[in-house]
Amino acid sequence: QVQLAESGGGSVQDGGSLRLSCAASGRTFSRYFMSWFRQAPGKEREFVARIRWNGDDTYYPDSVKGRFTISTDTAKNTLYLQMNSLKPEDTAVYYCAARGSYYPSIKPGDYAYWGQGTQVTISS
Repeated sequence: QVQLAESGGGSVQDGGSLRLSCAASGRTFSRYFMSWFRQAPGKEREFVARIRWNGDDTYYPDSVKGRFTISTDTAKNTLYLQMNSLKPEDTAVYYCAARGSYYPSIKPGDYAYWGQGTQVTISS
């Protein structure tokens, strides 16, 4: 059974940085796409970044492009999200998700496996 566990959230000031981690277990992820999503109070879950497990095929929405970097460490079975130049509007619960398909997606409904989420709060 796939298990995903996020860590690294916290509170930082506007312009600060955080690195989120997602420890993955329970399966070989070589054919998986991994993504980060976020959800702010009262809003829908939003796509943040995706990557193929081997490190290829990264993609970001304009809202985070140039500030966030997604990566994987296959030896540690861990997904990362480096977040720089953080803004108050980045405040949300951040989730990692896994999709067992060769084809990428940015839709939350296409991901079968989710972590429990980690809170990120940016103060102005």
